[in-house]
Amino acid sequence: MIVLSGADVAALLPAEAAIAIVREAMIAVSAGKANLPLRSIVDVGGPNRLGIMPGAMSEPACYGAKLISLFPDNPAAGYSSHEGAMVLFESGHGKVVAMMNAGPLTAIRTAAASAVATDALARHDASVLAIVGTGEQADHHIDAMLAVRPVRQLRIVGRSLDKADALAGKAVARHPSLAAVSSSTDIRTAVRDADIVCTVTSADEPILPGRWIAPGTHLNVVGSSIPSKREIDEEMVCRAAIFVDYRPSTFAQAGEIIRAIEAGRIGRDHVRAEIGEVLAGAAPGRERADQITLYRSLGVAAQDLACAAYCAEQARERGMGVVAPLG
Repeated sequence: MIVLSGADVAALLPAEAAIAIVREAMIAVSAGKANLPLRSIVDVGGPNRLGIMPGAMSEPACYGAKLISLFPDNPAAGYSSHEGAMVLFESGHGKVVAMMNAGPLTAIRTAAASAVATDALARHDASVLAIVGTGEQADHHIDAMLAVRPVRQLRIVGRSLDKADALAGKAVARHPSLAAVSSSTDIRTAVRDADIVCTVTSADEPILPGRWIAPGTHLNVVGSSIPSKREIDEEMVCRAAIFVDYRPSTFAQAGEIIRAIEAGRIGRDHVRAEIGEVLAGAAPGRERADQITLYRSLGVAAQDLACAAYCAEQARERGMGVVAPLG
């Protein structure tokens, strides 16, 4: 078994590679080439939870499970909000072949999934990006969005101006192509006339009303992964053409979509397609320049499996990680 640290995973899985891997994984998911039980969530005290995400794929042939602690207050103490381990098995004899830090794996693959959706749905000339949130996912989403669209203006907004300023400074250092970078605590101003909006917060209740979003915007709604949490309101759900990663998890775990259905505002058919269907040409994506498109990301085990398999293969080729015999 190869054991990979967080630093190993970050080195082995650059954003561009992750985007390509996740794109193929989502096509496989929508083609029925993955077995993806819904994630299990266990309360472990206060706002903290343990997530268990098993799955199996035929391409690449592997299966495994991610065990991830969701601790929303961790960043204030200097830790990732997602701490845990990914365990990967080989399909020939059921042997454990790799275990790796699930924190950076989750952060990288989640941003990659948003990039895949943005590439499929956002206007090709989208150049103004608003990031709502200032944590680890916000940082990774900046890199991912710039990998797929010609972003020239970046707006970062969060509850803490100091954190927004710090993230803006990092973005300027990494991306000299940016013509303008701003930071604030005013969400409404940040998203006004933005071409791409990414919400990557731990909000319990909506922070982004639909009336604030201009026609033609593409949104990636990422931060809330349990039914009791929502980053956007029902008006935003109703106004947008909705695309998702996996329908079964959407209707069981996407709080804002569940609430809108229960309120009678939309039906299940308001979800246009899985992103894998759009990528495969089986369903249309954006239909008009002024259409609001929205990708509701919950994250699926197939993304973790495909990225973990890639990391394990690259680690063997490059002699990275620690080999730990289990026999």
